[in-house]
Amino acid sequence: MVIEQTGRSQNDTNAQIITTDNGRIYKPRNLLNAISEIQQFYVIESKGQNIPAEFLTLDQTLDFFKIGIKSGFHEGFALILLFPFFHFYLFPFVFHKLDIFSHIIFGSIPYLVLIINTAMCSYISRYYVGNITRKAINSLLMGRAMSLLLKAFLLYVLYLVLYRLSTPENIWKLATNFGSRAEKIYYGIFEIKPHLLPVATKSSILMVVAAIFPYGSVYLLDLWHRYRIKRNAKIISA
Repeated sequence: MVIEQTGRSQNDTNAQIITTDNGRIYKPRNLLNAISEIQQFYVIESKGQNIPAEFLTLDQTLDFFKIGIKSGFHEGFALILLFPFFHFYLFPFVFHKLDIFSHIIFGSIPYLVLIINTAMCSYISRYYVGNITRKAINSLLMGRAMSLLLKAFLLYVLYLVLYRLSTPENIWKLATNFGSRAEKIYYGIFEIKPHLLPVATKSSILMVVAAIFPYGSVYLLDLWHRYRIKRNAKIISA
């Protein structure tokens, strides 16, 4: 995107002209790239230049939406892979004597990617000022929220089904496949079973909060910006 300032003659205006070169259209590849692109839009619009929302084409809007979906997918996928290992193996069988502080530290590891990306998405709420930035941020957060909400629902349903299927008969059928370790596996699964729904509930709630929280930060900061504009206008008019 190239911005040129006119005004070299009396007939020129002071309006900024925005031109695009299709051969140089930048397509963000990940969440960090998308945030960087939004920052560039913010630099333009924060100077008071009104850019029509249509300047961000449908294709570019979908790019932000896709990145949001990918971000939510990767966050949910990392969580689904890590938290069973921590909550169903390490805590019950390896770290069962940890103090509260250590339990919190180790327990937060599966959620690090989710927490970091949520903080990044909340950070861009400060750039929610103009037509382009609003459209880009809305597309990005919408894609991420849809992906995380779907993951939260599927995760809870999956562990609910596992909980319902974990009857003594089914567990023993599974344990017999491990030969001499069958009895140990049998009682180990029974020790894990009470933690299935609580852990699934906590993880699903966290993903829902991670999906909604950036929208809340965007909304609150937008209200604050509007309030400041009205307050400054009153001061000037007075």
